[in-house]
Amino acid sequence: MAKDKILSFERALELYEPVLGFEVHIELGTKTKMFSSAPNEFGSEPNTNITPVDLGLPGTLPVVNEQAVRYSISLGLALGCEIAETSSFARKNYFYPDMTKNYQITQSDQPIAYDGSVEVELADGSIYHVPIERAHMEEDAGKLTHVGGSAGRIQGASASLVDYNRAGVPLVEIVTRPIFGAEHNAPELAKAYVAVVREIAISLGISEARMERGNLRCDANVSLRPRGQEKLGTRTETKNVNSLRSVERAVRYEIQRQAAILEAGGTITQETRHWHEDTGTTSAGRPKSDADDYRYFPEPDLLPVVPGRELIEQLRSELPEAPAARNRRLKGEWGFTDLEFQDVVNGGLLAEISATVAAGATAQAARKWWTGEISRIANTQGVDAASLISPENVAATAKLVEAGTLTDKLARQVIEGVIAGEGSPQEVVDARGLAVVSDDGALIAAIDEALAAQPDILEKLREGKVQAAGAVIGAVMKAMKGQADAARVRELLLERAAQA
Repeated sequence: MAKDKILSFERALELYEPVLGFEVHIELGTKTKMFSSAPNEFGSEPNTNITPVDLGLPGTLPVVNEQAVRYSISLGLALGCEIAETSSFARKNYFYPDMTKNYQITQSDQPIAYDGSVEVELADGSIYHVPIERAHMEEDAGKLTHVGGSAGRIQGASASLVDYNRAGVPLVEIVTRPIFGAEHNAPELAKAYVAVVREIAISLGISEARMERGNLRCDANVSLRPRGQEKLGTRTETKNVNSLRSVERAVRYEIQRQAAILEAGGTITQETRHWHEDTGTTSAGRPKSDADDYRYFPEPDLLPVVPGRELIEQLRSELPEAPAARNRRLKGEWGFTDLEFQDVVNGGLLAEISATVAAGATAQAARKWWTGEISRIANTQGVDAASLISPENVAATAKLVEAGTLTDKLARQVIEGVIAGEGSPQEVVDARGLAVVSDDGALIAAIDEALAAQPDILEKLREGKVQAAGAVIGAVMKAMKGQADAARVRELLLERAAQA
């Protein structure tokens, strides 16, 4: 694949104004699918969570999942949307192997929610209000796995396998209006917006919103227009970006790629594009269809959804805090500085740290591990930190440190073991033998060995040169592979010096 020419980000913004738009797809965590009684479960054996309805077999009829409708209304309200008194389903017609019916049941001109706005705060404190055009209900498609190629993509693959377990899973698609004025903050705003939507879904309890599992997926639309021009440029849609970090990188890359084409006198093709995590680039997918190409028409097998004002107000009364208000509250409760809290926000880790604190860790310990070691591993692997380890396991590790069972150094090894699938923190400690040694007998033996190699240390300690203890403590820690209780080693060493 030939590498695209790109313009520097700074030069691109000198010449062009970026205009953004996002389509975020959230899988709802209902027990069953959108229109059938099939289980809505992740990780099952392929093609086991299906019914004739999911496959669109002749004679089958869909039935709307009531819980999915409730979840969709709650999400719409949390996005500041109006809820439609009546909304209806439509058939979106297209052929693709992961959709056996050759159409998708979705909503077209009568979505469940419309005209909303989401407040997004960036690292520098700037506030953006992202306009929401609509949030509509639909069913997910199946999942294709391409085999025989080197990159797991259809290009170069010898065959494609389809798993229909995901077909029919309830989805809400959130579509923004064009977003103007982001300028140099465009990539950061993209990441921050998706993070806010993810936090809303998690706080509502309607989805796990795990991007690495596809619970939440983002299609990022980018177009450029020359400075001073009113007419919008041609947009591209980078499909199914599945991490916050990748959303930011994809938007930045598309701005640079499109700017290089326009500056060279070329034109932008309206198309979908694929994001490549390994190279940090996008590649052409297919020409982007307009609505008319999908031949939308009313779904004849489903009645309109009429939620009723009483239900809407009940769900409104049950909404959690808005993300901006909650952030201000948490910052105060956790006692974080502006910089500490912004690190958490930038990492998209608010939900994880909240859950870790709820599981028993201190706020500072939760912040330290999520923004430190776990984020370091995530960056190395090119994934979101939230996909690596559960808040409960992070809290359990923090508690072991607080109890003196682990040092920070040992705790890092425990986290690595948990991420590697070796079990819970305690199981990793037991299997690797990582617990801190605080037995006086073992420590005294190690101290004596260190003193034998450095006999002048005792004399220095007797003369009041307490800093000399560091050499012995370091030798003991090295001999015991970092598992000695350093504080207890110091106490025993000073007792030995006083007795000598």
